[in-house]
Amino acid sequence: MKILHTSDWHLGRSFHGTGTLDAQRIFIDNLEKTVREEGVEMVLVAGDVYDRALPAVDVVALFDDALDRLTVAGAEVVVSSGNHDSATRLGFGGRILARGGVHLRTRIDDVAVPVLRRLGEDTDLAVYGVPYLEPRVVADALGAGSSTHTAVTTAALDRIRADIAQRSEGRRIVSVVMAHTFAAGGAGSDSERDLAIGGLGSVPLALFDGFGYAALGHLHGRQKLSETVRYSGSPLAYSFSEAHQAKGAWLIDVTRDGVGEVRAVQWPAPRDLAVLRGTLDDLLGRDGLEWAEAAYCHVTLTDAERPARAMERLRTRFPDTLVLAFEPEGGERTDHRTYSQRIAEARDDAEVCCGFLDHVRGRSVSAEERTLVRTTVDAALSGAYEK
Repeated sequence: MKILHTSDWHLGRSFHGTGTLDAQRIFIDNLEKTVREEGVEMVLVAGDVYDRALPAVDVVALFDDALDRLTVAGAEVVVSSGNHDSATRLGFGGRILARGGVHLRTRIDDVAVPVLRRLGEDTDLAVYGVPYLEPRVVADALGAGSSTHTAVTTAALDRIRADIAQRSEGRRIVSVVMAHTFAAGGAGSDSERDLAIGGLGSVPLALFDGFGYAALGHLHGRQKLSETVRYSGSPLAYSFSEAHQAKGAWLIDVTRDGVGEVRAVQWPAPRDLAVLRGTLDDLLGRDGLEWAEAAYCHVTLTDAERPARAMERLRTRFPDTLVLAFEPEGGERTDHRTYSQRIAEARDDAEVCCGFLDHVRGRSVSAEERTLVRTTVDAALSGAYEK
């Protein structure tokens, strides 16, 4: 049978203030197409179905539509909760949904309860779903030795190994385990929420030794940590740090002999991402950037001084510039004084205002602006004195 490993759908997430629901609908279209064309019999969603614990109504409707389309296409769906999900809300109605081919794994009590499918007369496939485990919350319930990610993950996987050992008496078990965690060696991106400070949220890769396949979620880049441990990554880019990542899933062939070929599935991005760098005049006139004119853009300007109306001018060529940063290169500003020094050395109120403008904009006040500031300050002072 064929299994499709996905994760981190983050339904309802925005991209730098821009809604992604339309792009996520396109992802669901691509997902259903893959299931039908490849004859996928089981879809795994390894956590972070939603982007927030209390998703909006239209976001819940999109997930509902996805489950309906996937099951109608002939695939069962196994879903575990991630650190962005509310495990209680996501798991509501799980026993009823299981009758329709949707299996939710959001509770600790269900960690060692597999979704079982027969692969042969003497062989079963057992799919286990480990929800995101918050150490301080679940350590006691799991009987973990300490409140760390490694300890609680070890305890959960030990329960699964015990169940596999029991089922292996007289039958061969091909095991697949889902987990939403940060495994050591994985490469992260800017759009993921840290599980702990200073890397303490990572767990050793060796924890997943012995399973036929470990379908991990949390990291948004699709990657192979070992032959049997992989991240599917998110189906869409959720930060500009993911601009060069190929998005999709892993397609897994499983037979009575075990996990066979694992190959990447590619899904086209609904919208390109462009990370551009240069001076304003260079970017506005540079050949070869025509493709970026229809992309979401992250622009870093390197002008020695911040250009006036930079965002407005950029959007004449790149209308969907979402992030604008400034990293001056070359050239020298004539005034090297700090903001405090400017204020201390200012001769009057007009000079204080001009120093403030210079500081917050990173650009010297022009002669016209200086005249306007002085006229405004003088008028304000005159009015105050008249009262």
